[in-house]
Amino acid sequence: MGKNGDEAWHYSRGDRPAWRDDLNMRNNVRKIREDLLVSKAELARKAGISALTIDRIEKGMPCRMDTMRKIILALGLTLKDKEKVFPPNVQP
Repeated sequence: MGKNGDEAWHYSRGDRPAWRDDLNMRNNVRKIREDLLVSKAELARKAGISALTIDRIEKGMPCRMDTMRKIILALGLTLKDKEKVFPPNVQP
């Protein structure tokens, strides 16, 4: 427990809170990127966005539709494949 009776938010590697897993399930960018053996930096360069943006999106944070389009195309997919990368419940 933390100082105020809160649970301490310290986790060892591989031991993440459940809410983190929910965020990672919001899109498939990381899975597809890793399947293609592409680094975050390389995907960012191809998409014309920052590696920090890729990192945030892979963690489940929202992004603009234009950014989604750039990522889909940088992964070598077509816009018709958008639901493979960004499921419908994630799109703005």
